[in-house]
Amino acid sequence: MIPWINQRRRYLLPAFVLIITALLPLFLGFNQYYLTVLILMLVFIIYASAWNFLTFSGQGSLGHAAFFGLGGYFSSLIAIKSGIPFIIAVFAGACITAGIGILIGMTCVRLREWFLAMVTFGFAVIIQTLVVISQLSDITGGWDGYAVPKLIPSSVTGSILVEYYCIFTMAVASLLFFHLLLKSKIGLALAAIRENEVEAKASGINPVPFKLFAFGISAFVTAIAGALEVSHFGYISPEIFGTDISFWPIIYSITGGLGTLAGPVIGTVVISLLWEGLNALGLTYERFIVIGVLLILTIIFLPKGLVSLPGRIRQRKQEKKARPVKEKTG
Repeated sequence: MIPWINQRRRYLLPAFVLIITALLPLFLGFNQYYLTVLILMLVFIIYASAWNFLTFSGQGSLGHAAFFGLGGYFSSLIAIKSGIPFIIAVFAGACITAGIGILIGMTCVRLREWFLAMVTFGFAVIIQTLVVISQLSDITGGWDGYAVPKLIPSSVTGSILVEYYCIFTMAVASLLFFHLLLKSKIGLALAAIRENEVEAKASGINPVPFKLFAFGISAFVTAIAGALEVSHFGYISPEIFGTDISFWPIIYSITGGLGTLAGPVIGTVVISLLWEGLNALGLTYERFIVIGVLLILTIIFLPKGLVSLPGRIRQRKQEKKARPVKEKTG
C-alpha cells in the first residue's frame, strides 16, 4: 500500500505544474507580451528536451540548430507550396528532418563525445551556407528569408491564446513521449549504451540502431520546435541556424539537470524568466554575464543541475540532525 501511495505522490507535483501552466493566461490577464514569453518558453522546452534525449544514448550535438532550422524551412515551404494547414505541415517537415537526422547519424554514429559534437556543428554551418548562397536561395529567400503562415490564423478570435494552448499540448505530449520511451526497453538499452557501450555489446545490444533511433527522434522533435517558433513569429531567415540557437538547449539542459526528464524544463523556465526579467530592468548585455555566472555556479556546486537542489537540501538537513547524535555518542 505504501509504495502505491508514494507512486501517486510522485505524480502530484507534475500534475500541479500542468494545472498552473494551463491556467497561467487567466492569471496574467491574457497579456500578449506574457503569452509570447510563455509560448517561446514552451517551444524551447520541446527543443531542449529533444536535445537532452540524444544524451541518453551517450551522444552529444553542437549543431542542433540545423534540425531546428530545417524543421522551420521544410514545414513552412510545405504549407506555402501545398496550401495544407500549417499544423499538418509541421509533422510533415519533422519527418523529412528526422530522415536527414538519421542520415547524419549514419555518417558519425561510431564517433563519440566531442568528435560527434564537432561533426554536428559543422553540419549546421554547411546547412546555413547552402540556404544562403546556393541555388536554394531562390527558394529560401537567402538572408532576407520569407513570411511564414501562422499556426493559428490571426483571423481567429483570441488566436494567440489558442496558439498557446496548442503549443502547450505539444510540449506536454513531447515530455510524455520521452517519459514513455525512457521507461521502455528502448530506454533501458540507451542507458546501457550510455554507461558502457562495450558491456552493452557483450550483453547482446547492438548500439548502432539505438543511436540512430535516438538521433532520428531528437531531430524529429527538434524540427517540430523550430516549425512552431517560425510560425509564431510569422517569418524565417538563415539566422535560425545561428550558433546561439545550438547552444541554448545545452545551457538549459545543463542548468536544469543533464540526463533527466525534468532538467530541460526547469532550466528553460529559470533561465527564460531570468533573461526576460533582466531585460525588463534594462540589463540588455549584462544579462549574458548573469546567465554565464549562473551556468558556472551550477556546474561547480550543482553538477547534476537545479533538479538535484531539493535532494541536496534534504541531505544537508539530515547531516545536521545526525551531527549532534554523533557528538553525544562520541
